[in-house]
Amino acid sequence: MSAARASGWEAPVTVAELVDAGPLAGARMYGAGENPVRGVRIVDELAVFATVAPHTAVVLIGTAARGGWAVEMAMRRAWEQAAACVIAPACGLSEGSGEVLAERLGVTLIFVDEDPLIVAVRVASAASRPDAARTQLVARCATRLAEAGASARRVLGVLNAELPGTSVAFLDRYGRPLAGRRDAATGRWSAGVTVPSREGGILGTLVAGGSSRSPGWPAVVRTVLSLAVAPLTAWAAQESLAATRDFALQTALAERLIAVGPGEPGEPGEPAEAGGAGEAAGAGGTDEARVAAAALGWPIGGPITAYQLRPLTPAADAPLVQVLVGAALGQVPVLVRGEGWAGWSADGPEELAERLHHCLRTLPWPCAGGVGAQVEGLRTVGESLLGAEAAAYVAGEGTVVRADRMGPAELLGALPTGVLRAPAAVVLRPLLEIDRDGTLLETLAAVLDEGGALKAAERLGVHRNTITTRLDRIRAAGFDLDDAATRLALQLACHVMLT
Repeated sequence: MSAARASGWEAPVTVAELVDAGPLAGARMYGAGENPVRGVRIVDELAVFATVAPHTAVVLIGTAARGGWAVEMAMRRAWEQAAACVIAPACGLSEGSGEVLAERLGVTLIFVDEDPLIVAVRVASAASRPDAARTQLVARCATRLAEAGASARRVLGVLNAELPGTSVAFLDRYGRPLAGRRDAATGRWSAGVTVPSREGGILGTLVAGGSSRSPGWPAVVRTVLSLAVAPLTAWAAQESLAATRDFALQTALAERLIAVGPGEPGEPGEPAEAGGAGEAAGAGGTDEARVAAAALGWPIGGPITAYQLRPLTPAADAPLVQVLVGAALGQVPVLVRGEGWAGWSADGPEELAERLHHCLRTLPWPCAGGVGAQVEGLRTVGESLLGAEAAAYVAGEGTVVRADRMGPAELLGALPTGVLRAPAAVVLRPLLEIDRDGTLLETLAAVLDEGGALKAAERLGVHRNTITTRLDRIRAAGFDLDDAATRLALQLACHVMLT
Protein backbone atom coordinates (compact mmCIF):
# COMPACT_ATOMS: atom_id res chain seq x y z
CA MET A 1 0.00 0.00 0.00
CA SER A 2 1.38 3.41 -0.94
CA ALA A 3 2.24 6.01 1.68
CA ALA A 4 -0.43 8.35 0.35
CA ARG A 5 -3.13 5.68 0.63
CA ALA A 6 -1.92 4.64 4.07
CA SER A 7 -2.07 8.20 5.34
CA GLY A 8 -5.66 8.43 4.19
CA TRP A 9 -7.37 5.06 4.42
CA GLU A 10 -5.58 3.85 7.54
CA ALA A 11 -5.75 7.15 9.39
CA PRO A 12 -7.89 6.94 12.53
CA VAL A 13 -11.57 7.63 11.98
CA THR A 14 -12.95 10.75 13.58
CA VAL A 15 -16.10 10.96 15.66
CA ALA A 16 -17.85 12.93 12.92
CA GLU A 17 -16.90 10.31 10.34
CA LEU A 18 -18.48 7.59 12.50
CA VAL A 19 -21.69 9.58 12.67
CA ASP A 20 -21.77 10.80 9.07
CA ALA A 21 -20.92 7.61 7.24
CA GLY A 22 -20.06 4.91 9.77
CA PRO A 23 -21.58 2.70 12.46
CA LEU A 24 -23.16 5.70 14.24
CA ALA A 25 -25.05 6.91 11.16
CA GLY A 26 -28.37 8.36 12.24
CA ALA A 27 -27.27 9.12 15.80
CA ARG A 28 -27.67 12.62 17.24
CA MET A 29 -24.30 14.31 17.76
CA TYR A 30 -23.57 17.44 19.76
CA GLY A 31 -20.13 18.94 19.36
CA ALA A 32 -17.58 19.22 16.56
CA GLY A 33 -16.67 15.55 16.40
CA GLU A 34 -13.17 16.35 15.20
CA ASN A 35 -11.24 14.05 17.56
CA PRO A 36 -9.77 10.78 16.21
CA VAL A 37 -11.09 7.54 17.72
CA ARG A 38 -8.35 5.04 18.55
CA GLY A 39 -10.35 2.69 20.78
CA VAL A 40 -13.60 2.05 22.65
CA ARG A 41 -14.23 1.69 26.37
CA ILE A 42 -17.50 0.58 27.96
CA VAL A 43 -18.08 2.47 31.22
CA ASP A 44 -20.71 1.29 33.69
CA GLU A 45 -19.57 3.43 36.63
CA LEU A 46 -17.57 6.63 36.94
CA ALA A 47 -14.61 4.96 38.65
CA VAL A 48 -13.73 3.24 35.37
CA PHE A 49 -12.73 6.61 33.89
CA ALA A 50 -9.42 6.42 35.76
CA THR A 51 -8.25 3.85 33.18
CA VAL A 52 -9.70 5.50 30.05
CA ALA A 53 -6.96 6.39 27.55
CA PRO A 54 -6.98 9.56 25.42
CA HIS A 55 -8.85 9.45 22.09
CA THR A 56 -11.17 6.73 23.35
CA ALA A 57 -14.86 6.59 22.53
CA VAL A 58 -16.62 6.11 25.88
CA VAL A 59 -19.88 4.13 25.79
CA LEU A 60 -22.02 4.63 28.90
CA ILE A 61 -24.11 1.81 30.31
CA GLY A 62 -25.54 0.88 33.69
CA THR A 63 -25.32 3.42 36.50
CA ALA A 64 -23.09 5.73 34.42
CA ALA A 65 -25.97 6.29 32.01
CA ARG A 66 -28.81 6.67 34.50
CA GLY A 67 -30.03 10.22 34.73
CA GLY A 68 -28.73 13.60 33.75
CA TRP A 69 -26.41 13.92 36.76
CA ALA A 70 -24.55 10.70 35.90
CA VAL A 71 -24.13 11.63 32.24
CA GLU A 72 -22.95 15.11 33.14
CA MET A 73 -20.35 13.72 35.53
CA ALA A 74 -19.26 11.26 32.83
CA MET A 75 -18.81 14.16 30.40
CA ARG A 76 -16.61 15.98 32.92
CA ARG A 77 -14.49 12.89 33.52
CA ALA A 78 -14.23 12.33 29.75
CA TRP A 79 -12.88 15.86 29.34
CA GLU A 80 -10.27 15.19 32.05
CA GLN A 81 -9.13 12.00 30.28
CA ALA A 82 -9.13 13.63 26.78
CA ALA A 83 -11.64 11.09 25.54
CA ALA A 84 -12.70 11.31 21.91
CA CYS A 85 -16.43 11.35 22.69
CA VAL A 86 -19.15 10.08 24.98
CA ILE A 87 -21.85 7.78 23.63
CA ALA A 88 -24.99 7.52 25.76
CA PRO A 89 -28.47 6.03 25.45
CA ALA A 90 -31.03 8.50 24.14
CA CYS A 91 -32.88 8.42 27.46
CA GLY A 92 -29.84 9.35 29.48
CA LEU A 93 -30.14 13.14 29.18
CA SER A 94 -32.42 15.68 27.53
CA GLU A 95 -31.22 16.83 24.12
CA GLY A 96 -31.20 20.48 25.17
CA SER A 97 -29.03 19.74 28.18
CA GLY A 98 -26.74 17.56 26.08
CA GLU A 99 -26.12 20.31 23.54
CA VAL A 100 -25.31 22.85 26.25
CA LEU A 101 -23.04 20.44 28.07
CA ALA A 102 -21.14 19.42 24.94
CA GLU A 103 -20.55 23.06 24.03
CA ARG A 104 -19.45 24.05 27.53
CA LEU A 105 -17.03 21.16 28.07
CA GLY A 106 -15.82 20.82 24.50
CA VAL A 107 -16.54 17.08 24.50
CA THR A 108 -18.64 15.53 21.72
CA LEU A 109 -21.80 13.84 23.03
CA ILE A 110 -23.69 11.27 20.97
CA PHE A 111 -27.17 9.88 21.71
CA VAL A 112 -28.00 6.46 20.26
CA ASP A 113 -31.32 4.58 20.13
CA GLU A 114 -29.76 1.12 19.77
CA ASP A 115 -28.34 -1.07 22.50
CA PRO A 116 -25.09 0.68 23.59
CA LEU A 117 -23.27 -2.66 23.73
CA ILE A 118 -24.02 -3.35 20.06
CA VAL A 119 -22.95 0.19 19.19
CA ALA A 120 -19.70 -0.34 21.11
CA VAL A 121 -18.85 -3.42 19.05
CA ARG A 122 -19.43 -1.56 15.79
CA VAL A 123 -17.37 1.45 16.84
CA ALA A 124 -14.57 -0.80 18.05
CA SER A 125 -14.48 -2.55 14.68
CA ALA A 126 -14.28 0.75 12.80
CA ALA A 127 -11.62 2.12 15.15
CA SER A 128 -9.42 -0.97 14.87
CA ARG A 129 -9.73 -1.32 11.08
CA PRO A 130 -10.48 2.16 9.66
CA ASP A 131 -9.51 1.03 6.16
CA ALA A 132 -12.06 -1.81 6.29
CA ALA A 133 -14.80 0.53 7.45
CA ARG A 134 -14.07 2.95 4.66
CA THR A 135 -13.91 0.14 2.12
CA GLN A 136 -17.42 -0.90 3.12
CA LEU A 137 -18.65 2.61 2.40
CA VAL A 138 -16.96 2.62 -1.01
CA ALA A 139 -18.48 -0.77 -1.83
CA ARG A 140 -21.95 0.50 -0.90
CA CYS A 141 -21.46 3.57 -3.10
CA ALA A 142 -20.29 1.40 -6.00
CA THR A 143 -23.48 -0.67 -5.73
CA ARG A 144 -25.70 2.42 -5.60
CA LEU A 145 -23.92 4.01 -8.58
CA ALA A 146 -24.34 0.84 -10.61
CA GLU A 147 -28.05 0.91 -9.83
CA ALA A 148 -28.24 4.59 -10.84
CA GLY A 149 -27.07 3.77 -14.37
CA ALA A 150 -26.09 6.32 -17.01
CA SER A 151 -27.98 9.27 -15.56
CA ALA A 152 -26.25 12.39 -14.32
CA ARG A 153 -29.27 13.27 -12.19
CA ARG A 154 -29.24 9.95 -10.33
CA VAL A 155 -25.44 9.80 -10.07
CA LEU A 156 -25.29 13.18 -8.34
CA GLY A 157 -28.16 12.12 -6.11
CA VAL A 158 -26.28 9.00 -4.98
CA LEU A 159 -23.07 10.90 -4.28
CA ASN A 160 -24.74 13.54 -2.14
CA ALA A 161 -26.84 10.94 -0.30
CA GLU A 162 -24.03 8.46 0.40
CA LEU A 163 -21.38 11.01 1.41
CA PRO A 164 -22.95 12.79 4.40
CA GLY A 165 -21.35 16.03 5.43
CA THR A 166 -19.95 16.37 1.92
CA SER A 167 -21.25 18.53 -0.93
CA VAL A 168 -20.73 17.18 -4.45
CA ALA A 169 -21.18 19.11 -7.70
CA PHE A 170 -20.55 18.51 -11.38
CA LEU A 171 -18.72 21.41 -13.07
CA ASP A 172 -18.41 21.96 -16.79
CA ARG A 173 -14.97 22.27 -18.40
CA TYR A 174 -14.99 26.01 -17.67
CA GLY A 175 -15.48 25.46 -13.94
CA ARG A 176 -19.14 26.49 -13.84
CA PRO A 177 -21.62 24.36 -11.84
CA LEU A 178 -23.91 22.17 -13.93
CA ALA A 179 -25.50 20.04 -11.26
CA GLY A 180 -25.28 19.20 -7.59
CA ARG A 181 -24.57 21.57 -4.74
CA ARG A 182 -23.07 24.97 -5.41
CA ASP A 183 -21.06 24.99 -2.16
CA ALA A 184 -19.13 21.84 -3.14
CA ALA A 185 -15.76 23.61 -3.45
CA THR A 186 -16.17 26.13 -0.64
CA GLY A 187 -15.49 23.88 2.36
CA ARG A 188 -12.28 23.51 4.33
CA TRP A 189 -11.09 20.84 1.90
CA SER A 190 -12.03 19.83 -1.61
CA ALA A 191 -11.51 16.80 -3.82
CA GLY A 192 -12.03 16.49 -7.55
CA VAL A 193 -11.78 14.05 -10.44
CA THR A 194 -11.87 14.82 -14.15
CA VAL A 195 -14.63 13.32 -16.28
CA PRO A 196 -13.35 12.75 -19.85
CA SER A 197 -15.49 13.13 -22.95
CA ARG A 198 -15.81 10.40 -25.55
CA GLU A 199 -13.67 12.45 -27.95
CA GLY A 200 -10.75 12.43 -25.53
CA GLY A 201 -11.30 15.93 -24.17
CA ILE A 202 -12.74 17.02 -20.83
CA LEU A 203 -16.46 16.75 -20.20
CA GLY A 204 -16.27 18.30 -16.76
CA THR A 205 -15.11 17.79 -13.20
CA LEU A 206 -16.70 16.21 -10.15
CA VAL A 207 -15.78 18.20 -7.05
CA ALA A 208 -16.57 17.61 -3.40
CA GLY A 209 -16.08 19.79 -0.38
CA GLY A 210 -16.84 19.68 3.32
CA SER A 211 -15.71 20.70 6.75
CA SER A 212 -14.53 17.31 8.02
CA ARG A 213 -11.04 17.31 9.46
CA SER A 214 -10.67 13.55 9.21
CA PRO A 215 -7.42 12.90 7.31
CA GLY A 216 -8.94 9.76 5.80
CA TRP A 217 -12.22 11.17 4.56
CA PRO A 218 -10.93 13.12 1.50
CA ALA A 219 -9.21 9.96 0.20
CA VAL A 220 -12.46 8.03 0.53
CA VAL A 221 -14.38 10.77 -1.24
CA ARG A 222 -11.92 10.84 -4.15
CA THR A 223 -12.30 7.10 -4.55
CA VAL A 224 -16.09 7.34 -4.61
CA LEU A 225 -15.95 10.21 -7.10
CA SER A 226 -13.74 8.13 -9.40
CA LEU A 227 -16.44 5.43 -9.37
CA ALA A 228 -18.89 7.99 -10.79
CA VAL A 229 -16.70 8.82 -13.82
CA ALA A 230 -17.80 5.79 -15.87
CA PRO A 231 -21.59 6.33 -15.55
CA LEU A 232 -21.22 10.06 -16.28
CA THR A 233 -19.14 9.34 -19.39
CA ALA A 234 -21.75 6.81 -20.52
CA TRP A 235 -24.51 9.35 -19.88
CA ALA A 236 -22.75 11.93 -22.04
CA ALA A 237 -22.29 9.40 -24.85
CA GLN A 238 -25.97 8.49 -24.78
CA GLU A 239 -27.06 12.13 -24.85
CA SER A 240 -24.72 12.86 -27.75
CA LEU A 241 -26.00 9.87 -29.73
CA ALA A 242 -29.63 10.86 -29.13
CA ALA A 243 -29.04 14.44 -30.25
CA THR A 244 -27.07 13.33 -33.31
CA ARG A 245 -30.00 11.21 -34.41
CA ASP A 246 -32.53 13.98 -33.86
CA PHE A 247 -31.66 17.26 -35.58
CA ALA A 248 -34.81 18.94 -34.25
CA LEU A 249 -33.78 18.07 -30.69
CA GLN A 250 -30.36 19.63 -31.14
CA THR A 251 -31.83 22.74 -32.75
CA ALA A 252 -34.28 23.21 -29.87
CA LEU A 253 -31.47 22.86 -27.35
CA ALA A 254 -29.30 25.41 -29.16
CA GLU A 255 -32.21 27.85 -29.36
CA ARG A 256 -32.72 27.58 -25.60
CA LEU A 257 -29.09 28.46 -24.99
CA ILE A 258 -29.26 31.42 -27.39
CA ALA A 259 -32.37 32.68 -25.62
CA VAL A 260 -30.26 33.81 -22.64
CA GLY A 261 -30.35 37.54 -23.30
CA PRO A 262 -27.61 40.11 -22.67
CA GLY A 263 -29.51 41.50 -19.69
CA GLU A 264 -29.72 38.21 -17.84
CA PRO A 265 -27.11 36.96 -15.37
CA GLY A 266 -24.06 35.29 -16.77
CA GLU A 267 -24.25 32.49 -14.25
CA PRO A 268 -27.29 30.27 -14.02
CA GLY A 269 -29.31 29.92 -10.85
CA GLU A 270 -28.95 27.09 -8.38
CA PRO A 271 -27.92 24.12 -10.50
CA ALA A 272 -30.61 21.55 -11.12
CA GLU A 273 -30.05 17.87 -10.58
CA ALA A 274 -28.64 17.02 -13.97
CA GLY A 275 -31.18 15.87 -16.56
CA GLY A 276 -30.88 14.69 -20.12
CA ALA A 277 -30.82 16.54 -23.42
CA GLY A 278 -34.42 15.62 -24.09
CA GLU A 279 -35.53 17.22 -20.85
CA ALA A 280 -33.40 20.29 -21.51
CA ALA A 281 -34.89 20.86 -24.94
CA GLY A 282 -38.42 20.84 -23.63
CA ALA A 283 -38.23 21.97 -20.01
CA GLY A 284 -37.95 25.41 -18.51
CA GLY A 285 -34.78 27.05 -17.24
CA THR A 286 -31.31 27.22 -18.73
CA ASP A 287 -29.52 25.00 -16.18
CA GLU A 288 -30.89 21.81 -17.75
CA ALA A 289 -29.92 23.08 -21.20
CA ARG A 290 -26.36 23.78 -20.02
CA VAL A 291 -26.07 20.26 -18.60
CA ALA A 292 -27.30 18.73 -21.86
CA ALA A 293 -24.98 20.95 -23.92
CA ALA A 294 -22.02 19.91 -21.77
CA ALA A 295 -22.89 16.28 -22.42
CA LEU A 296 -22.75 16.98 -26.15
CA GLY A 297 -19.37 18.65 -25.82
CA TRP A 298 -20.66 22.06 -26.92
CA PRO A 299 -18.78 25.17 -25.78
CA ILE A 300 -21.00 26.96 -23.26
CA GLY A 301 -18.50 29.26 -21.55
CA GLY A 302 -15.45 31.34 -22.29
CA PRO A 303 -14.74 33.00 -25.66
CA ILE A 304 -16.90 31.62 -28.46
CA THR A 305 -17.29 32.48 -32.14
CA ALA A 306 -20.39 32.01 -34.29
CA TYR A 307 -20.51 30.68 -37.84
CA GLN A 308 -23.10 30.60 -40.65
CA LEU A 309 -23.39 28.42 -43.75
CA ARG A 310 -25.52 29.81 -46.61
CA PRO A 311 -26.55 27.41 -49.40
CA LEU A 312 -26.52 29.04 -52.84
CA THR A 313 -28.96 26.49 -54.29
CA PRO A 314 -31.98 24.78 -52.70
CA ALA A 315 -30.66 22.30 -50.16
CA ALA A 316 -32.21 20.00 -47.60
CA ASP A 317 -31.09 17.02 -45.54
CA ALA A 318 -30.17 18.99 -42.41
CA PRO A 319 -28.90 15.86 -40.59
CA LEU A 320 -26.29 15.39 -43.33
CA VAL A 321 -25.16 19.00 -42.80
CA GLN A 322 -24.94 18.29 -39.08
CA VAL A 323 -22.66 15.31 -39.66
CA LEU A 324 -20.40 17.13 -42.15
CA VAL A 325 -20.14 20.25 -39.99
CA GLY A 326 -19.32 18.11 -36.95
CA ALA A 327 -16.58 16.35 -38.90
CA ALA A 328 -14.99 19.68 -39.86
CA LEU A 329 -15.63 21.83 -36.77
CA GLY A 330 -15.84 19.27 -33.97
CA GLN A 331 -18.54 19.11 -31.31
CA VAL A 332 -20.51 22.27 -32.11
CA PRO A 333 -24.24 23.02 -32.34
CA VAL A 334 -25.84 23.06 -35.80
CA LEU A 335 -29.24 24.72 -36.16
CA VAL A 336 -31.35 26.12 -38.94
CA ARG A 337 -30.98 29.89 -38.95
CA GLY A 338 -31.90 32.41 -41.63
CA GLU A 339 -31.21 30.97 -45.07
CA GLY A 340 -28.84 28.27 -43.86
CA TRP A 341 -27.28 26.66 -40.81
CA ALA A 342 -25.49 28.27 -37.90
CA GLY A 343 -23.84 27.55 -34.58
CA TRP A 344 -20.80 28.50 -32.52
CA SER A 345 -17.37 27.17 -31.66
CA ALA A 346 -14.68 27.66 -29.02
CA ASP A 347 -12.19 28.41 -31.84
CA GLY A 348 -11.12 31.95 -32.58
CA PRO A 349 -12.28 33.66 -35.80
CA GLU A 350 -9.15 32.80 -37.78
CA GLU A 351 -9.08 29.10 -36.93
CA LEU A 352 -12.85 28.79 -37.29
CA ALA A 353 -12.72 30.44 -40.73
CA GLU A 354 -10.11 27.91 -41.87
CA ARG A 355 -12.16 24.97 -40.63
CA LEU A 356 -15.33 26.38 -42.15
CA HIS A 357 -13.59 26.79 -45.50
CA HIS A 358 -12.63 23.12 -45.34
CA CYS A 359 -16.22 22.27 -44.46
CA LEU A 360 -17.51 24.06 -47.58
CA ARG A 361 -15.47 21.71 -49.74
CA THR A 362 -17.18 18.67 -48.19
CA LEU A 363 -20.77 19.86 -48.65
CA PRO A 364 -22.71 18.43 -51.63
CA TRP A 365 -24.20 21.86 -52.43
CA PRO A 366 -22.51 25.16 -53.31
CA CYS A 367 -22.38 27.21 -50.13
CA ALA A 368 -20.84 30.35 -48.68
CA GLY A 369 -19.66 30.82 -45.12
CA GLY A 370 -19.49 33.58 -42.56
CA VAL A 371 -17.72 33.89 -39.21
CA GLY A 372 -18.82 36.34 -36.53
CA ALA A 373 -16.71 38.24 -34.04
CA GLN A 374 -15.46 36.44 -30.94
CA VAL A 375 -17.64 37.12 -27.89
CA GLU A 376 -17.56 36.21 -24.20
CA GLY A 377 -20.02 33.40 -23.63
CA LEU A 378 -23.61 32.62 -24.52
CA ARG A 379 -25.03 35.92 -23.28
CA THR A 380 -23.66 37.73 -26.33
CA VAL A 381 -23.56 34.89 -28.85
CA GLY A 382 -26.55 36.49 -30.61
CA GLU A 383 -24.33 39.39 -31.71
CA SER A 384 -21.77 37.00 -33.15
CA LEU A 385 -24.50 35.03 -34.95
CA LEU A 386 -25.81 38.21 -36.59
CA GLY A 387 -22.31 39.09 -37.74
CA ALA A 388 -21.76 35.59 -39.11
CA GLU A 389 -25.06 35.76 -40.99
CA ALA A 390 -24.16 39.12 -42.56
CA ALA A 391 -20.69 37.86 -43.48
CA ALA A 392 -22.13 34.70 -45.09
CA TYR A 393 -24.53 36.84 -47.13
CA VAL A 394 -21.73 38.78 -48.81
CA ALA A 395 -19.41 35.76 -49.23
CA GLY A 396 -19.12 34.12 -52.61
CA GLU A 397 -19.38 30.45 -53.44
CA GLY A 398 -16.83 28.36 -51.56
CA THR A 399 -15.49 31.36 -49.63
CA VAL A 400 -15.66 32.43 -46.00
CA VAL A 401 -15.91 36.05 -44.88
CA ARG A 402 -15.12 37.17 -41.35
CA ALA A 403 -17.40 39.80 -39.83
CA ASP A 404 -14.49 41.45 -38.03
CA ARG A 405 -12.76 42.03 -41.38
CA MET A 406 -15.79 42.96 -43.43
CA GLY A 407 -15.32 46.37 -45.06
CA PRO A 408 -17.10 48.43 -47.71
CA ALA A 409 -15.95 46.19 -50.53
CA GLU A 410 -17.56 43.12 -48.95
CA LEU A 411 -20.81 44.97 -48.23
CA LEU A 412 -20.93 46.45 -51.73
CA GLY A 413 -20.30 43.00 -53.14
CA ALA A 414 -23.70 41.89 -51.84
CA LEU A 415 -25.62 44.52 -53.80
CA PRO A 416 -27.55 43.58 -56.96
CA THR A 417 -25.23 45.14 -59.55
CA GLY A 418 -27.46 44.27 -62.49
CA VAL A 419 -30.30 46.40 -61.19
CA LEU A 420 -27.99 49.27 -60.21
CA ARG A 421 -25.93 49.42 -63.40
CA ALA A 422 -28.14 51.96 -65.19
CA PRO A 423 -28.34 54.37 -62.19
CA ALA A 424 -24.57 54.00 -61.68
CA ALA A 425 -23.91 54.95 -65.30
CA VAL A 426 -26.02 58.09 -64.83
CA VAL A 427 -24.08 59.10 -61.70
CA LEU A 428 -20.71 58.60 -63.42
CA ARG A 429 -21.70 59.92 -66.89
CA PRO A 430 -19.51 63.09 -66.72
CA LEU A 431 -16.52 60.94 -65.79
CA LEU A 432 -17.19 58.19 -68.31
CA GLU A 433 -17.42 60.75 -71.15
CA ILE A 434 -13.80 61.88 -70.58
CA ASP A 435 -12.39 58.53 -69.42
CA ARG A 436 -11.17 56.96 -72.70
CA ASP A 437 -9.31 53.96 -71.24
CA GLY A 438 -10.98 53.53 -67.85
CA THR A 439 -8.02 54.78 -65.81
CA LEU A 440 -10.00 57.58 -64.19
CA LEU A 441 -12.77 55.21 -63.04
CA GLU A 442 -10.18 52.77 -61.71
CA THR A 443 -8.36 55.58 -59.91
CA LEU A 444 -11.53 56.96 -58.34
CA ALA A 445 -12.51 53.52 -57.08
CA ALA A 446 -9.03 52.95 -55.59
CA VAL A 447 -8.97 56.33 -53.83
CA LEU A 448 -12.43 55.80 -52.32
CA ASP A 449 -11.71 52.21 -51.26
CA GLU A 450 -8.28 52.94 -49.80
CA GLY A 451 -9.20 56.25 -48.20
CA GLY A 452 -6.50 58.38 -49.82
CA ALA A 453 -4.14 58.97 -52.73
CA LEU A 454 -1.05 57.36 -51.17
CA LYS A 455 -2.60 53.91 -50.65
CA ALA A 456 -4.40 54.19 -53.98
CA ALA A 457 -1.03 54.75 -55.69
CA GLU A 458 0.39 51.66 -53.99
CA ARG A 459 -2.62 49.61 -55.05
CA LEU A 460 -2.41 50.72 -58.68
CA GLY A 461 1.39 50.67 -58.82
CA VAL A 462 1.78 54.30 -59.94
CA HIS A 463 3.36 57.43 -58.51
CA ARG A 464 1.36 59.52 -56.08
CA ASN A 465 1.64 62.54 -58.36
CA THR A 466 -0.10 60.52 -61.07
CA ILE A 467 -3.03 59.91 -58.72
CA THR A 468 -3.13 63.61 -57.83
CA THR A 469 -3.25 64.60 -61.50
CA ARG A 470 -6.07 62.16 -62.20
CA LEU A 471 -8.03 63.41 -59.18
CA ASP A 472 -7.77 66.96 -60.54
CA ARG A 473 -9.37 65.77 -63.79
CA ILE A 474 -12.12 63.97 -61.83
CA ARG A 475 -12.90 67.10 -59.82
CA ALA A 476 -12.90 69.13 -63.02
CA ALA A 477 -15.66 66.85 -64.31
CA GLY A 478 -17.89 68.19 -61.52
CA PHE A 479 -17.40 65.74 -58.63
CA ASP A 480 -17.00 67.12 -55.09
CA LEU A 481 -14.88 64.48 -53.38
CA ASP A 482 -15.00 66.35 -50.06
CA ASP A 483 -18.73 65.73 -49.69
CA ALA A 484 -19.48 62.50 -47.71
CA ALA A 485 -22.75 61.76 -49.53
CA THR A 486 -21.07 62.21 -52.91
CA ARG A 487 -18.19 59.91 -51.96
CA LEU A 488 -20.62 57.18 -50.88
CA ALA A 489 -22.64 57.43 -54.11
CA LEU A 490 -19.48 57.43 -56.21
CA GLN A 491 -17.98 54.44 -54.37
CA LEU A 492 -21.17 52.45 -54.90
CA ALA A 493 -21.35 53.46 -58.57
CA CYS A 494 -17.69 52.59 -59.17
CA HIS A 495 -18.17 49.17 -57.62
CA VAL A 496 -21.21 48.47 -59.81
CA MET A 497 -19.49 49.57 -63.01
CA LEU A 498 -16.26 47.67 -62.31
CA THR A 499 -17.96 44.40 -61.32
